[in-house]
Amino acid sequence: MKAKNCLIFGGSGQIGRNLIRKLTKNNYTVTVVTRNIHQKSYIIKTQANVGYIDIVEANIFDEKKIRELFKKADICINLIGILFEKKRGNTFKNIHSVFPSLLAKLSKEYNLKHFIHLSALGINEATDSEYAKSKLEGESKVLKNFPLATILRPSVVYSVDDNFTTNFMTLLNRLPIFPLYYNGKTKFAPIHCSDLTDTIHHVISKNIYSKIIECVGPEIISFKDLLEKLLLLIDKKRLLLPFPLPLAEFSASFFEILPNPLLTRDQLKLLKYDNIQSGKYKTNSEIGVPSIRFFDQEVKKYCYMWRDGGQFSTEKYKQEELEKKVN
Repeated sequence: MKAKNCLIFGGSGQIGRNLIRKLTKNNYTVTVVTRNIHQKSYIIKTQANVGYIDIVEANIFDEKKIRELFKKADICINLIGILFEKKRGNTFKNIHSVFPSLLAKLSKEYNLKHFIHLSALGINEATDSEYAKSKLEGESKVLKNFPLATILRPSVVYSVDDNFTTNFMTLLNRLPIFPLYYNGKTKFAPIHCSDLTDTIHHVISKNIYSKIIECVGPEIISFKDLLEKLLLLIDKKRLLLPFPLPLAEFSASFFEILPNPLLTRDQLKLLKYDNIQSGKYKTNSEIGVPSIRFFDQEVKKYCYMWRDGGQFSTEKYKQEELEKKVN
């Protein structure tokens, strides 16, 4: 039986790399599209055995070249998204709305078995955020152009390769005071990258067409609790200081000047809203893939990189090793 081919956009990120490994181990072949094969291919090609992966360099808006890839694809998966806008066409509208609409249209035209689009959780409520509005617009166009598409809305996705826990641990390691936006009350349901890719594989293998699925982890954690957990894991004590909104907006406007801003004013708006399941749609657990990885346990596996002295020099590590021997 011929292996199904998955056409993946956004395969070089943390979710993409994990998904490639998951799919190829289960006898799917993958075609990964990247805009710069010289920078990305050395990462992507190590994620699967020879013969299971094909890497193609293309501008994602080059419809003529992308169209050729759909001719041999069975499934299309879009993982591309941005957290802040850049120049050269990397706007929320282009990336989150125009591009997914194009993929959905081509999926329909070439009669693909499935189109899976990665969106974001909490976007229905965040009506004052340009990021959220572009995501919602993209979802609407996807379902209009390919009604059988499945849209996944994950909460915060974390792993050793993320830009979430790793950035926070870096900042907490360096800063004596850390700002608490909205008093740290915003709630998250962080989902480990492996749990999310398990969900994507399940949707594909079981031919699930649920339109919108909310992907959440097994626990709900407030922003303040999340920071406190990270501080405990890296064995640091820091002052978590509530920031008045005007001061937070001023600092965000300053950060926006940086090439990779730590926080933008639009992201600050998103932080007003909880990032947990809404109850309006099915969750990954309800379709048969409950999240099994807990935040503390997973981050503990790589947090030593932010501890003083690394993995083997802390008293905490020695105590953990002693407890293992005793038990």
